[in-house]
Amino acid sequence: MQNFTYCAPTKVIFGRGVESQIGTELRELGATRVLVHFGGGSVKKTGLLDKVIASLTEAGLSYVEFGGVEPNPKLSFIHKGIELGRAEKVDFILAVGGGSVIDSAKAIGVGLVTGNDPWQYASTGTHPERSEVFPVGVVLTISAAGSEMSNSDVITNDLITPWVKQGITSETVRPLVAFLNPENTFTVSKFQTGCGIVDIMMHTLERYVTGQDECDLSERIAEALLVSVREAGRVAIAHPDNYEARATLMWASSLSHNDLTGCGKIRKFPVHKLEHPVSALHDSISHGAGLSVLFPAWAQFVMKYDIPKFAQLANRVWDCPMDFDHPERTALAGIEAMKRYFTEIGMPTHMSELGLTPDEYDAIIDLTTKGGTRPVKSYIDLGPDEIRAIYALAE
Repeated sequence: MQNFTYCAPTKVIFGRGVESQIGTELRELGATRVLVHFGGGSVKKTGLLDKVIASLTEAGLSYVEFGGVEPNPKLSFIHKGIELGRAEKVDFILAVGGGSVIDSAKAIGVGLVTGNDPWQYASTGTHPERSEVFPVGVVLTISAAGSEMSNSDVITNDLITPWVKQGITSETVRPLVAFLNPENTFTVSKFQTGCGIVDIMMHTLERYVTGQDECDLSERIAEALLVSVREAGRVAIAHPDNYEARATLMWASSLSHNDLTGCGKIRKFPVHKLEHPVSALHDSISHGAGLSVLFPAWAQFVMKYDIPKFAQLANRVWDCPMDFDHPERTALAGIEAMKRYFTEIGMPTHMSELGLTPDEYDAIIDLTTKGGTRPVKSYIDLGPDEIRAIYALAE
């Protein structure tokens, strides 16, 4: 087991009707003027935004609305949020939405509290000082990114060519409070539900198969989460308004990316690093869809370096019988079972399904590896040749 520090300070308020508690909770956290941040019109159509505003008003808090967040939140838009936050003298940001809205809110908070461009931290791997924290809360509307409890903030720089998608990883961007009502996910489409299921799984799988680091307890927790998500995902796809399935996915989203399933494990997240350039160059590609294509191919490419762990995953999560004489067969069977599951829930498993063709590979690889100068760390360094081989397995 590796040394680790576990910190999950986000207060989670979970269940039906939790929107009524928003105003009181934010007031207790010291909020007086709130930037209510959201994406498109869905939170208005469902009436969720009205519930949020009503709770803030009842608690005596003033607010300013800032909507329009797009998938893969853009730096140019984040700059507008920072300007608005300064002009309106807000002292709290409430993200009403999913991962993109939350990440946008986090980045706006970084800009407000530090006075620096958030891209300064994303592009250099640095982060704000621990004392530089702008309070952010979340009203979650999709189970996927886990940003509601994570120390991660992924943004896209659309002010340069080609666009680049990178993240800030820092305890300073963990939300203070998250309001999780599974009913707010009933209207999420089947495709986006599938993307969320994949993203939840990936946040745990990328902590599970990492190298020769052993931590049986964390792995058992991870396996339980993955099996629960597997089964709840099937139900949620077939019955979108099934509360228990949606509740399982929502809680799993938070637990999968708050570091619980990775305690004592090495964290590298190579497949996320392979996917981010794909959805940066092709903004229409959903992050979860990119992961559902790349993770099985990556797993097939690297499994020979850790056959016991991939075989264990196949046996415990994907119900593949253990072939003790040939565990590599079990490992491969697990990867195939995962691909079948992704197909079952409507997710792509081939590059062509993302609209990508081999003539685009060089540009994506160049962005991924910074022109061949920075390989992706995994079981082995993944340079241009290795990434091209992974793409070939995904065709």
